[in-house]
Amino acid sequence: MSMMDKIKQMLKGHESQADKGIDKAGDTIDDKTQGTYKGQIDTGQDKLREQYGTPGDQDRPPQP
Repeated sequence: MSMMDKIKQMLKGHESQADKGIDKAGDTIDDKTQGTYKGQIDTGQDKLREQYGTPGDQDRPPQP
């Protein structure tokens, strides 16, 4: 079993908590880089959500 499989198994049933963590981590990185990599960070957050959280932007408000 790979490390990714173990992580997926641990997060199963806790998708909302994974989403919160993904958002918080992305916001922290965005603050540290002063918005320089906002597009790349948003893309990374979306990819992580597809893997570990709820896919897409279904419960997030649109970004300005």
